[in-house]
Formats: sequence, structure tokens, C-alpha cells
Amino acid sequence: MIVDLRSDSVTRPSAEMQRVMYQIELGDDVLGDDRTVQALEEYTATLVQKEAALFVPSGTQANLIAILVHCQRGDEIILGSEAHIFHYELAGPAALAGVQARLIPNLPDGSLPMELLSQSFRASGPLFPPITLVCLENTQNRCSGAPIDIVHTQQVADIAHARGAALHLDGARIFNAAVALNCRIEDLVAPADSVAFSLCKGLGAPSGAMLCGSTTFIRHARRWRKTLGGAMHMPGMLAAAGLYALQHMIERLQEDHENARRLAEGLAGLPAIHVDSESVHTNIVIVQLKDEKITVHDFLAQLEARGVLALAFGSRAIRLVTHKDIGQVHIERAITVFQSIVSTPVFSPPAFSRGTEQPPGGTRVSL
Repeated sequence: MIVDLRSDSVTRPSAEMQRVMYQIELGDDVLGDDRTVQALEEYTATLVQKEAALFVPSGTQANLIAILVHCQRGDEIILGSEAHIFHYELAGPAALAGVQARLIPNLPDGSLPMELLSQSFRASGPLFPPITLVCLENTQNRCSGAPIDIVHTQQVADIAHARGAALHLDGARIFNAAVALNCRIEDLVAPADSVAFSLCKGLGAPSGAMLCGSTTFIRHARRWRKTLGGAMHMPGMLAAAGLYALQHMIERLQEDHENARRLAEGLAGLPAIHVDSESVHTNIVIVQLKDEKITVHDFLAQLEARGVLALAFGSRAIRLVTHKDIGQVHIERAITVFQSIVSTPVFSPPAFSRGTEQPPGGTRVSL
């Protein structure tokens, strides 16, 4: 049995989703002929109660397009210090949009400190660039998938708008947040000027993301999508999968959250690792390695040798993500594997257990 907890983007389309994908009529979306893409964009706009929506290949491109629309070259944007846009999107805002990022620390619950956010706005002039955008991530990936509630989102929006800046929501897992907070998605995104969300993280589509905002915003976004190479001639099959995901896969996200809590509770208290089960509200579990002699590389190798796949989360942590292809039997297996590893007196990574080979980046260590 393989237990793939690397990301919720590793899911395979269900049989019903594949059937829908194969049955649609294709059209050229660049020429405006793909009715499935149009249906997806119209459905999405209605779902989140924004004027318009745009289908794009990825969440990274959706965020970059939003920044390009909201900002001019030489502007400054405010990001949380743990923002996906800052850590995992290859400096796109700087390299392609020409904007500078000002970071303020995320609190442990993923929120932004209001006083510090207010203080971050400076009067533009001969020395300081104008701040034209605040980006808020929901859920907050690097804070154990913490959901950001409506009140905080509105507070951030009020501060941004009072100073002439827009608010963009990087909502890659925004539906996880809505389910965890038991609120309507349209209420959760209402304060934002634009919102992006993934169709393949959690919702089970093979690829794609949506960018939503005003009619004017999406008109400019469509042009930037073309500039960035994101306009696809016949993306109807992907759009069909995305539409199916929005119509059928949101409510079941609660199962992923319950499985994540089971996983966290099963790992809490094990020696050599630390898991804060109280911080798990959605589908992300962070495992901290307590012993400095244990490297993330070695621990991941031990997991993989036993059929559990995970990702490094910095130099001292591992991220586990539940999704639709993970059931209770997979959770129990993962817990058993962790128990087996941390109870082993001497830890020798299987890939480097013989000869003189060493893992990349340093010498082999023992547990």
C-alpha cells in the first residue's frame, strides 16, 4: 500500500469526473468557442459572488496575474512572511511584475497582526514605492493549513482600502477554509477585490485554477493570461473536470479534515517528533523533528521505504496532507509507519545503508 501524503494535488480524477471530461464538446477558448470553459467561468463567478471569473492553468499564474492587474512596475505589495507567493512561486512578482514584497510576520494562526499591517503603509514619495496590494492566504499553508475567518479578512480589507490598496486572496484551499469555518464561500471572499483558488488541491481536478474579480479586473486578467502563455486553445476537458469538482467535491472536504485530525492525534506524543494536534483545522499536518541528529532527508527516506510519501517543510519539519484518495486505512497505516520509525534504536536510511554512498548534502546520520 502506498500512502501519498505529499499534497492534495496528487489525487486522480474519479471515474465519474473522467466520464464527464470525455463527453464534453471541445471548442477553441482563445477564439471564445469553448462552451465548457464559459460554463465553468460563469458558474464560478456565481458561486463566489464576483462579477466575473477566468480559468487559468495554475494557482501560481492566477496569483501573478492578479498582481500584474492590481500593480504597476515599481509598486510594493504586502505579504505575510509565510506566504506561498513569497516562498514557492519562484519570485514571479519581482521577476515578471516588477514589484517589491514587504513582509510582515504571520501569527501562529495564519493571521496578520493588524497594528503592524497598518504601520507597514508609508507615504509614497521620492524614497518609498506606493503600496498598491495586500495579499492574504487562506488557508495558510505554512501555518498548518489554518483557516482565516471572515472578520479578519474584512479587517485586512478595511486597512488596505483605507490606504488605497487592493486585497487579493490567495485562496488555493479557500473551500477548505469555508468548510472548516462553516461559512458560505461568498461571504468569506466578499471583502477581497480578487480571489484565486485551485481546482486540483483538494477538489480533485487534474489541473487548473480560477481567478475571480470585477468585470474590469477579469478583462485585464484575460490579456495578462495571454501574455504569460496561459491561454489554451482546447482546455475543455480540464474545464469540465473543474466544473465537476466545484459541483460535487466541496462538501466532502470535511472528510479530509477529519482524517487529518486522526493522523495528528495518532502522531502526537510519539518520541523524536512533535505534532500540535490542536493546530490542525483543515487537511495539513506538520511534523517537527525534535532530535537534531535526525535529518528530514533521512526521515523521508525511512517513510518512503515503508510506503508513505511526504514532503520536507524546511530543514526540521515534514508536511502531511490528506485528500480524497486517503481513507481511514491509509491514516492507520501512516501512524503505524511513524511508530515503527521512531521506535527504531538505530536509524539508517535505506537508500544509503550499504557501502560508502552518502545522501545528498551531507553525511548519513543515525537515529
